[in-house]
Amino acid sequence: MTDRHTLDQLSETYQASIPDDLREARSFSWYLDTVYEDPHVARNAHQRVADMFDHYGTQYSEEDGLVEYALAAEDPLHDGENVFYGREIHEAIHEFVNKVKSGARGLGPEKRIKLLLGPVGSGKSHFDWLTRRYFEAYTREDAGRMYTFRWTDLCSVIDDQDPGDDTVRSPMNQDPLVLLPNEQRAAVIEDLNETLDAPYTLRNDQHLDPASEFYMDELLAHYDDDLEAVLDNHIEVIRLVASENRRECIETFEPKDKKNQDETELTGDTNYAKLAVYGESDPRAFDYAGAFCNANRGLFSGEELLKLQREFLYDFLHASQEGTIKPKNNPRIDIDQVIVGRTNMPEYREKTGDEKMEAFNDRTKRIDYPYVLEYDSESKIYRKMLQNADVPNVHVEPHTLEMAGLFGVLTRLEEPTDETVDLLEKAKVYNGELEDEEVDRRKLREDAEESADIGEGMEGVSARFIGDEIAEAIMDATHRDRSYLSPLSVFDHFEANLGGHGSIAADDLDRYKRLLDTVREEYRERAIEDVRHALAYDVDELRRQGEKYMDHVMAYIDDATVDDELTGRETEPDETFLRAVEEQLDIPSDRKDDFRQEVSNWVSRRAREGRDFDPQDNDRLRRALERKLWEDKKHNINFSALVSATDLDEEERGAWVDALVDRGYSEDGAAEVLEYAGAAVARSEMEDGAD
Repeated sequence: MTDRHTLDQLSETYQASIPDDLREARSFSWYLDTVYEDPHVARNAHQRVADMFDHYGTQYSEEDGLVEYALAAEDPLHDGENVFYGREIHEAIHEFVNKVKSGARGLGPEKRIKLLLGPVGSGKSHFDWLTRRYFEAYTREDAGRMYTFRWTDLCSVIDDQDPGDDTVRSPMNQDPLVLLPNEQRAAVIEDLNETLDAPYTLRNDQHLDPASEFYMDELLAHYDDDLEAVLDNHIEVIRLVASENRRECIETFEPKDKKNQDETELTGDTNYAKLAVYGESDPRAFDYAGAFCNANRGLFSGEELLKLQREFLYDFLHASQEGTIKPKNNPRIDIDQVIVGRTNMPEYREKTGDEKMEAFNDRTKRIDYPYVLEYDSESKIYRKMLQNADVPNVHVEPHTLEMAGLFGVLTRLEEPTDETVDLLEKAKVYNGELEDEEVDRRKLREDAEESADIGEGMEGVSARFIGDEIAEAIMDATHRDRSYLSPLSVFDHFEANLGGHGSIAADDLDRYKRLLDTVREEYRERAIEDVRHALAYDVDELRRQGEKYMDHVMAYIDDATVDDELTGRETEPDETFLRAVEEQLDIPSDRKDDFRQEVSNWVSRRAREGRDFDPQDNDRLRRALERKLWEDKKHNINFSALVSATDLDEEERGAWVDALVDRGYSEDGAAEVLEYAGAAVARSEMEDGAD
């Protein structure tokens, strides 16, 4: 029995997660001292969000030329539950953060909508969601803290103030520095920038919101323009923590009825309960409940933004370019927020083709958020899906998720313009299976970007569809009392349900089915390789052959000799043996030096890292040695036993099954792959023997 959590423990953990000063009211003088001690407290929204991404960790990838942010690459707050995979996705996140960081420096993107554009199911909404969760967490930490203010004891000065409004919080959650007149505020900010250790400078030229400006004017009149008296007697500074649920510093906006969209959803509306108290033209009779008001100091997230009517989008023009909103019958109100929008391909094409949307389009920074294009990364999405779910006791066989990912990737890739490379080879290049010396990966990507309508990976089958079909295949396996999930069963579900999925166009069905046949054939080749491995694999022999190969390679490169294993004499490198290994990878004679130098460099890197040589850790060398081992041992294998079940010796079969189990198969899955690929292996070798 596991230890239970007691209420005392739960309460203590919760209390530790709450900022110490969350409930504490401070003076304006205290806040002024605080920002002088730590100017970061006075950051604007772009600056705070930019620092948030760095705060949780970064790692620069030399190979891809981009920064991976731990927020998305590791998800430390949720134990990796929301990790994002794929080079393209991290490129999109890198570009998004760069836009925010440029905005933090006042370079222009702070005046633009960051528009995440991608196909359905590409993960753009989930990334937006994750950013909001981390912003909430960041503002609870000392590094991300921010403050706002509330007006107090108003009834003692303002005669017609409603007693219920004796204490009024800043309706826009503004920074307390906004309480200072422009000239005095500018002087303070100039001081702060002199000690600020950041790649940006602080700036704040906002006006008080109309209600706060009303209170300031009334109180200054009462105290004969003694600003200190106003701030000492009627201002309390309080900690501000972002919360989407409370609609504080984070707001999500979703279009509802297209025919009845109301701008007050964005900019706020008259507070009719206060109208009878204060009168129609009084700024105190306004309800700051619009989405832009709630998002002030933080993040505005617009879902399916381009589904909004053209007229409704006009509010975004001033919100982005000028940092203001214009509620009906009210003056302009300054806002400070990172405006993020999300949209799918059809809406984007429609709006970009509309000449009347030119001004809106000019105020957006498009960030392409495509599907993943490396099938190993794609398979990790499905593996994460299974890890996060209550999966029945079903064993996922080798290649199942990778082949599912390969099918998805093939539907998303642009056809290569290089006729020497087919689509499957291109997928393998993107997956890192073929070296750049063999196929130019960068050139393939550049050609694809030129030929694609918007960008490569912006069309095709979504991970959502594939994940759904994997889930269906798992449930089907449980209903049929099958203890394993194999690629073959997943392929069957793909084929059966492609035509019934709403996001897959009828025009694409024939092409997708042909690509599925390609994936079936690729899996067949891998299954055959696994069966060969089971029949002939010997880990000790593999290591011995690997060590021999490397000894002869190093001697070849150094123009040296090697000790003969039998005689102990110094001999020249065994070129026949070296080529016997290399030909298993179809490496031509004129490319042998490149391959030998490649594996030599790999061994040297491992030695510098203090790691022993193991041929199984180098994928290409391992495959070459395994195939060489097969060629050496296949003559001793009883192939007729694989073709005819009656000839099968149970002990022999059991050894083969055990070998496949060692490669990750279940016993039932091993039996299936023996039946599926074993006969093909046997017939091929028996035919070769007959020739």
